[in-house]
Amino acid sequence: MTGMPLVLAATPIGDPTDASPRLRAELATADVVAAEDTRRLRRLCAALEVEPAGRVVSHHEHNERERAEDLLEAMRGGARVLVVTDAGMPSVSDPGYRLVRAAVDADLPVTCVPGPSAVLAALAVSGLPVDRFCFEGFAPRKPGERARALAELSGERRTMVFFEAPHRIHDTLEAMAEAFGGDRQAAVCRELTKTYEEVRRGPLSDLAAWAAGGLKGEITVVVAGAPAVAVDLPAGVARVAERVDRGERLKDACAAVAAETGLSRKALYDAHLAAR
Repeated sequence: MTGMPLVLAATPIGDPTDASPRLRAELATADVVAAEDTRRLRRLCAALEVEPAGRVVSHHEHNERERAEDLLEAMRGGARVLVVTDAGMPSVSDPGYRLVRAAVDADLPVTCVPGPSAVLAALAVSGLPVDRFCFEGFAPRKPGERARALAELSGERRTMVFFEAPHRIHDTLEAMAEAFGGDRQAAVCRELTKTYEEVRRGPLSDLAAWAAGGLKGEITVVVAGAPAVAVDLPAGVARVAERVDRGERLKDACAAVAAETGLSRKALYDAHLAAR
């Protein structure tokens, strides 16, 4: 790889004092700082008492594609490019992915400055299992698309993390209760690390009713995964056979049924072969 690295830096999700020493150093020394909102960057720098030494440019969802080539050209010319968003890690439900992909395709180095994460913070305080989890970002805005997307996740065994806007949170919680069951445990985490931080835990139906009056601020929702389905080996083998008959590879069918039921993939595989 040739050229200076593209540096993705996590910024505080609320409390400016969560900024790492490395973030301060990068802001003070980068040749180019690409910011989602340059005004918010200036406020952050003021709070951190840091003055960017390099050129500050806007880099948001509406100009990311056009800005990418300019930033890559700067890197090829020896400039260290720092990318920051309004909060958290660039590219995670924020601008940055297209630029990273372009840098990788151009064989340019990419690194990151780790730091605050709403996903991990919400998981940590949710009180739900964190040994296995998945991040689903924002649910679709349109009711029909949202219902279909959540229905596809109804059997997901891992704890799920979502972002949501305050004006859509009630509708999304109601849709989750419909898709996952009203008694599925969840946590709504609002304004994490900020003055009015709030974490409300309980069944989805109760959380939907609580949110009916409206919420404010940045919201992260953590939802428990689907409980394991009590299925014995013969019934599991029957499920595998149904999937194979629909065209799935035996290996994939066994993996899917194992994930749904907790049965051993090898046991399902061997039992299916023995039954043929």
